[in-house]
Amino acid sequence: MIHKENLDVRTVTLGINLLDCADQDAHHLQERVHRKIVEKARRLVPVCEDVSHRYGIPIVNKRISLSPVSQLLEAHDEVTAVALAKTIERAAREVNVDFVGGFSALVEKGWTHGAKNLIDAIPMVLSSTERVCSSVNVASTAAGINVDAVKRMAEAIIETARLSADRDGLGAAKLVVFANIPADNPFMAGAYLGAGEPECVVNIGVSGPGVIKRALEVQIKSRKMTFTDIAEEIKKTAFRVTRVGELIGREVAERLGVPFGIVDLSLAPTPRIGDSVGEILQTLGIEAIGAPGSTAAIALLNDAVKKGGLFASSSVGGLSGAFMPVSEDAALSEAARRGDLRLEKLEAMTSVCSVGLDMVAVPGDTDASTLAAIILDEMAIGVINNKTTACRIIPVPGKKAGEKAVFGGLFGETYIMPVHRAGASRAFIEFGGRIPAPLRGLKN
Repeated sequence: MIHKENLDVRTVTLGINLLDCADQDAHHLQERVHRKIVEKARRLVPVCEDVSHRYGIPIVNKRISLSPVSQLLEAHDEVTAVALAKTIERAAREVNVDFVGGFSALVEKGWTHGAKNLIDAIPMVLSSTERVCSSVNVASTAAGINVDAVKRMAEAIIETARLSADRDGLGAAKLVVFANIPADNPFMAGAYLGAGEPECVVNIGVSGPGVIKRALEVQIKSRKMTFTDIAEEIKKTAFRVTRVGELIGREVAERLGVPFGIVDLSLAPTPRIGDSVGEILQTLGIEAIGAPGSTAAIALLNDAVKKGGLFASSSVGGLSGAFMPVSEDAALSEAARRGDLRLEKLEAMTSVCSVGLDMVAVPGDTDASTLAAIILDEMAIGVINNKTTACRIIPVPGKKAGEKAVFGGLFGETYIMPVHRAGASRAFIEFGGRIPAPLRGLKN
């Protein structure tokens, strides 16, 4: 499974609570944040490498998630927000983690002074740092959708992409707009440490699309299978993958002397051939990803993965399901190039997957109102269906639909998707305000 099917622990993410670092003096605030991150995370990478060597299981990424940085900025301004982000970047380099999440704000019902400062700082922060990631929750089933925040995030995305135009707008790849953001997600760019979480905690993100693809290939070739049989095979395979994550997570947590949090059992693809959620759909008979049946196939996969993982661990959390990051999945990227996978069909598929419109490249001249309307549609799916969903969209500066965007590394590359009738939703978006919570949000 490890050598031929790309099984790995995709991330060990150390959650760190920074709320005790709050200080009205900007210099003291930065010093305290830097000191705490380095103290808590200095052993993370060595411990992960030792555990990986002991069990022979690759740990691809070592990451940090922080309590929302906006909560440290209530007494400060945008300048301090940028300086604090650079302090976090410096600490991340010192402890040698790949990414650090938590440059985040929760604004589904409105924003505070600190949240506004953080959002205003996002373009400069993400275009001038390499490891800092940002997430903003603009909607929830309990609160509805903050349309004003959606509009502001569309503007921030465009500005972030513009400031990183030399890298095809890569800065925007580190920014996620959420509905119903989970407090224990170990995956970037949406990881942060939410309220109610421990002072310090280890959360694990496992992956294994290649393992599931291979298991299905073997069974489909050897016997006639029904959808029930396919679901059972996915469940059994997801069980094995999750047990690997549980083993590694508990070992790392014990050695670090912190609580073990959750296993996020999401199928997170990479640009490598054979490590793709899209290839699983092709194995299931969807020759062209985006063709009729694609949404049902993702629903089947997502449900079976969750059921198998839940049986394997009592500590499942985060996003847990199937990811569809277009640029990070070779088969999905190719489907975008061929025009089989279009934005509208991808949106339909997100209604039954675990994330949303993820690593989607759109033309660089997409206006803010159109981008806000795309985000708003995705937020509506999450709010009405009481599920987590998100948008990680990159308007690629200077490029048009059909051209290629190259981000590099795990971010991969993809072809830019056309946006139908850009500009036709401007009047709708301009109403602003807040879309009220749905009836199902009233649970008490």
